[in-house]
Amino acid sequence: MKAIILQQPGNVDQLKIIEIAEPIIKPDEVLVEVKAISINPIDAKTRAGNGIYQRIKDQSPLILGWDISGIVVESKSNKFKNGDEVFGMLEFPKVGNAYAEYVAAPASQLALKPASISYEEAAASTLAPLTVWQAMTQNAQVQSGQKVLIHAAAGGVGHYAVQIAKYLGAFVTGTSSEVNRDFVLQLGADAHIDYHAYDWEGNRAYFDLVFDTVGPDNIEKSLLAVKEGGTIISIASGISEEFAEKSKSKGINAMFMLVHPSGEDMDVIASLLKNKQVIPHIYKTFPFAEMAAAHQLIESSRTVGKIVICL
Repeated sequence: MKAIILQQPGNVDQLKIIEIAEPIIKPDEVLVEVKAISINPIDAKTRAGNGIYQRIKDQSPLILGWDISGIVVESKSNKFKNGDEVFGMLEFPKVGNAYAEYVAAPASQLALKPASISYEEAAASTLAPLTVWQAMTQNAQVQSGQKVLIHAAAGGVGHYAVQIAKYLGAFVTGTSSEVNRDFVLQLGADAHIDYHAYDWEGNRAYFDLVFDTVGPDNIEKSLLAVKEGGTIISIASGISEEFAEKSKSKGINAMFMLVHPSGEDMDVIASLLKNKQVIPHIYKTFPFAEMAAAHQLIESSRTVGKIVICL
């Protein structure tokens, strides 16, 4: 089968297509013929030697990627049978081996793909909405009527965050550039903030939850925006001890979270997709051979929605 390996950390030239043997599945795993792959900023960061590279660098061959959709072609699990269409995020933050034509996947990390969505839409609806669901229901426990601020609301994670927060009953404000204002509001956001022009100093103590997908440059703005007793969740960078103490002194709970695989949570995502309570937006698709171009695009930080690789 074809797979894309990372030869060593660096630029996109380090991604190389090779031929390797199909994986052999273990008990409670399934072999998935991959139809689509979603990539995320963590893919590019890890390829460059950052992200979770230090956690997985000893794997050989090193195959990046965590988000897949496809067809079960062999099963050693009671959960799925041959021919089932499935999707999920695999093994994160360990090696997922998703950049390949076939992947050995733990059945416990997959869900059945709704028949009403494409493989591309399913692959796009893995790590990103899973992150949001876990953040908002397990970390922050968003309640109906709360006010939630989503940074980078037009992005791969952000556009799911708007929809899921609305599903949970929150009043949602999304930030983006002015050019993406209409897109953010069409997702269901109740209000929009142009992050280029907003006066954070003059609009303090407002939100119950600030969901930050941007990182260090944005974290201080988050502290200005959340009210006492509220929560900041960052998924793009860690929370420093200094920032944690500053937040605590203001009565604010600041945390960093890392998504984890969960077939049960993916079943919820599948239901939201089936009922059109969450609709993925795919910015661009690439063929498998153009993975490098997909990495370059996601590194631009100017995409709206998700980037998907088709096999």
